[in-house]
Amino acid sequence: MNHFFLKIAIFVSALSVALGAFAAHALKKIISATSLITFETGVRYQFYHAFAILMASTFLYKYCHQRFVVIACRFFSFGLIFFCGSLYLLAMLGPNYSFIGAITPIGGLCFIIGWIMLFASVNPKKLRQ
Repeated sequence: MNHFFLKIAIFVSALSVALGAFAAHALKKIISATSLITFETGVRYQFYHAFAILMASTFLYKYCHQRFVVIACRFFSFGLIFFCGSLYLLAMLGPNYSFIGAITPIGGLCFIIGWIMLFASVNPKKLRQ
């Protein structure tokens, strides 16, 4: 696999740490507790899926159907943008922008499709090697 998704995973992981620290130290002083929980949910899911992309772009790419692994990484990346991005916007902009919440389920669906693609990528013959 080209190193594109590996680099995305590493960058998104570093960004997760930075955003988590930002939320814990600076953001909690300027947004409501509810908004902070929303923001932290975005950070948590960002980290989970950064690790998913890392796992898929390294180990699974070698031992599974590569086409499905690439599709999974794409869906995880779109999920990061739509799910986590919308949560960050909701937390930062406040309740007057609640319509942004309509984007969040699209990102969640992208995550689910990504996991289904990883499931479909499993090739028992390659895993035995």
